[in-house]
Amino acid sequence: MVAIDARRDNVATLHGDDPFADGPVVEPVVRICTPTAPAIVLGSRQTPELLDLVRVAARGLDVVRRRSGGGAVLLRPGDVVWIDLVLPHGLAPDDVRGSMIWAGTCWQAALVELGAVADDVRVHDGGMECTPWSDLVCFAGLGPGEITTAGRKLVGLSQRRTRHGLRIQGQVHYRSLLDEMPPLFAAAVPSVPIGSTATLAEVGLGDRTSHDLAAALAAAVAQRTTPM
Repeated sequence: MVAIDARRDNVATLHGDDPFADGPVVEPVVRICTPTAPAIVLGSRQTPELLDLVRVAARGLDVVRRRSGGGAVLLRPGDVVWIDLVLPHGLAPDDVRGSMIWAGTCWQAALVELGAVADDVRVHDGGMECTPWSDLVCFAGLGPGEITTAGRKLVGLSQRRTRHGLRIQGQVHYRSLLDEMPPLFAAAVPSVPIGSTATLAEVGLGDRTSHDLAAALAAAVAQRTTPM
């Protein structure tokens, strides 16, 4: 059985919530995370000094650090769908790359179930692909398991592993937010354009809700829960 859980709160609380606080999870959980306010989320190795905090505050953004690595992510309510997979050990491959590709195949199956064309939503099964922006911005690079369409990232993933299980966070956009990010940095930024993310509308799913995606994702996880 795969449970579907929905949480609505500020981004700091959503990221800080530990699904393993009471120990290992017994069954997989698909968790919808709905932010109540916009935020810029830094990776675990990034610090607020990277940001122009005056500009960030003027745009009404909270500053949050997540426990997983990677670059910064911009979250605006209504512009993104954020869904976590909370998994006990033994369901996905027991290595970071393999478990990310496993999660990506679940996302791909969910998107296809909702109406996307299978050949249009591809799981990246290669290594990390970097751009001049990817050290700063998560969606500017491409990692194992992430989903692309027409050569652009559609679903971004990050992972936190503990002795009690895995939390694989996923995000997909209704509207690309990448062009809002360069002015938010105080650090020197690349001179090349940052580009844009692909959106749900581009794969024919612009009218699908986070609950639609979570239900399809739960079904995909249920089909792939044979112990490894």
